[in-house]
Amino acid sequence: MIAGIELGGTKTVVAIGTAAGDVQEEWRFPTTAPEETFSRAIDWLNERGTPEAIGIAAFGPLGVVPGRASYGKLLATPKPGWAGFSITDTLATAFPQARLTIETDVNAAALAEARLGAAQGLDDVAYITIGTGIGAGILSGGHLVHGALHPETGHFKVPRKPGDDFPGVCPFHGDCLEGLASGPSIAARWGKDAAELPADHPAWETEAWYLAHGVLALLGIVSPSRVIIGGGVSQAEGFHEKTERILNQIAAGYFSPIEAKPYIVPPMLGQQAGIKGALLLAAV
Repeated sequence: MIAGIELGGTKTVVAIGTAAGDVQEEWRFPTTAPEETFSRAIDWLNERGTPEAIGIAAFGPLGVVPGRASYGKLLATPKPGWAGFSITDTLATAFPQARLTIETDVNAAALAEARLGAAQGLDDVAYITIGTGIGAGILSGGHLVHGALHPETGHFKVPRKPGDDFPGVCPFHGDCLEGLASGPSIAARWGKDAAELPADHPAWETEAWYLAHGVLALLGIVSPSRVIIGGGVSQAEGFHEKTERILNQIAAGYFSPIEAKPYIVPPMLGQQAGIKGALLLAAV
């Protein structure tokens, strides 16, 4: 029995399936307190059998380096009650025989899109999600990337769009990429949520400007063959095309990966990317 858990800030998905990422049965429910959330997930799995492997895709910041005291724990998350909670210890107590593999939710989505979705067959992929925050998962040379922590692309410092004096909303850095281009920054800047803005609103040119500069930084660091941009904010009509157009302008013909068209694409797996990625992690 292969199991996957996708732990999001607002919802949790628990599933059984195959190591190839096929979901056979899943259950989605709101993420509440840590103990309650995992009690529900564990009970659901116990009703279906004894998992031999569990892949976990979790929101961050998250300890992802095996052997460190922080491994498997939520770190300095602003989500009340979750900082310091050990996901791996909780699951190891419930399923001592199960092999556990944990990664960030965006890394799991990057893996799923590379194996099964919009970047199928590619070993060098970046998956960016734009919502309450901005995060990125990176697959490089077929391996998911993290160092002492994990990529924090949302906190890149990016150049200002000419004429933009918006201070940004990041409580740590103000005008980092997340502070200038996340869902809350759109609402604070324009007075409306992204979903309420029409496709021809100037917000989208500003949004594409900042995402293109974030992608340019990724090009210089890890050189992905394709960049997938997902999350609620990215669903505006023409958003990916706008971002690629600006990226081509600022790349100035230097970065060869973007010669492959289209370079910036939406996810193919949609809401299934995270849980499929969790099942794939179970096989790692």
